[in-house]
Amino acid sequence: MTRPGPEYDRYFEGNRANWDERVPIHLASRSYDVTGFLRGEKPLTRIEREEMGDVRGKRLLHLQCHFGMDTLGWARLGATVTGLDLSPAAIEAARRLATYAEIPDTRFVEANVYDAPEALAGETFDIVYTGIRAWARTIAACVAPGGFFYILECHPVLWSLDDTQPEGSFVLRYPYF
Repeated sequence: MTRPGPEYDRYFEGNRANWDERVPIHLASRSYDVTGFLRGEKPLTRIEREEMGDVRGKRLLHLQCHFGMDTLGWARLGATVTGLDLSPAAIEAARRLATYAEIPDTRFVEANVYDAPEALAGETFDIVYTGIRAWARTIAACVAPGGFFYILECHPVLWSLDDTQPEGSFVLRYPYF
């Protein structure tokens, strides 16, 4: 991918540093519950599992995998997984988590999501998964013919909404931060 220039690089490096800083915070966070994950609990939501269906034997690419907990959750369900993230700290943590959780045959690649086709040497996957929007060209370059791309968007602002309101009403009730 052709980069827009120095301005892009400055923002990209700032974003990478931000995610590197988040890794130890998220690993220790109750909301991620790494301890529960290591006990064998599934971090994936019911919606993801139901909508994705049976992943056994599928090759799954998880874009922006962070420290790999969801990626490894898919591996526990039988997928052959590759996680990709821009943060070297996250990729290192993902590899450690795979070892601690005793989930073999997983791969974690450090790369900008836009560079995925090159970083993966043109490899394609049965399923390309992310919890974050965008990157249609990257996804199209990575998903195999007959495969599919799955996206689940769980931005924290969703948890701030009052779900007791009448259908179609969106009211912020809970704190965002």
